[in-house]
Amino acid sequence: MRASPPTCTTWTPRHLRLAIDAAGVALWSWNVDDDTFTMDEYGHTLWDLPMSERVSFEDLSSRIHPADKDRVRAAFSATRAILGPYETDFRVLHGTDVRWISARGQGDDHGIVGAIMFGIFLDATGRKQAEEGQELLAGEMSHRVKNLLAIAASLTAITSRSTSTTTDMARELTQRLTALGRAHDLVRPLPGGQGKAALLGDLLSILLAPYDDMGAFSGRIRVSVPRMGVGEAAATTLALVIHELATNSLKYGALSVATGTLDISCPVQEDTVVITWTERGGPRVSAPTGPGGYGSKLLNRAMTQQLDGAVERTWDEAGVVVTLQMNKAYLVA
Repeated sequence: MRASPPTCTTWTPRHLRLAIDAAGVALWSWNVDDDTFTMDEYGHTLWDLPMSERVSFEDLSSRIHPADKDRVRAAFSATRAILGPYETDFRVLHGTDVRWISARGQGDDHGIVGAIMFGIFLDATGRKQAEEGQELLAGEMSHRVKNLLAIAASLTAITSRSTSTTTDMARELTQRLTALGRAHDLVRPLPGGQGKAALLGDLLSILLAPYDDMGAFSGRIRVSVPRMGVGEAAATTLALVIHELATNSLKYGALSVATGTLDISCPVQEDTVVITWTERGGPRVSAPTGPGGYGSKLLNRAMTQQLDGAVERTWDEAGVVVTLQMNKAYLVA
């Protein structure tokens, strides 16, 4: 016959100890007259201190993170004036490791016996790491949103100057923003906290996929590049560059006719990345006259300022060839 579990009236100190150990709780008492602490074994483990009957506040201070020492001393002194329960979180050092401890008790001398107050310590490292992760994520999202809003504002200004009707402006602005969205969809965290990146081949293929559907046959856009990472910031810039080139090709170049083709290649080099954009099978093209439009200015500015590179164009009867030269360190950063 199975024994019934112990009721509240049959709990023993051993049962309480088992429950406390299972909950990961360390017990402490604080003698407010001589400023010493008494802790159980788990308390000494949390503080990385050898077992002893009493521990002075100076002993504890030797383990508290330097940035938290004054705050912890003030917090413990203030607990006697706090009405109701209190909780104080702070960092302690285990060698080179940083752990978080949460001290909890009852203020206003509630439950004090003689000159001794009682409370518990909890290991709050996991919770604090999760909170820090959420803060980092929120900060990153805020940073990315601000950057995207700044880019959107710049694109709006450029598009408004390069179009003559609201319909054209809405169409071109939407296309440019969509290109940015495709680039950001590809950017993913790298292992080992190395930041975020996309693969160059994937980025180019995704950005150009909509234009491949507009021809008389599939596969008229061919991408042949080495396996290479593209950093988060560079992916945004490269998305704008590729969009501008593809838009020009769709209006005037090889992508403007059903049988035109586009080849993108990139030889492997040490410190420089050179992407060659080759259009064939389109209408005859000739070098434009004048300083160029806002799209060309955007393209040149992005390549020189954001990627520490340059852009060169060659026009011949077979089609335009665009060479994008970039500093590899800027591309992968």
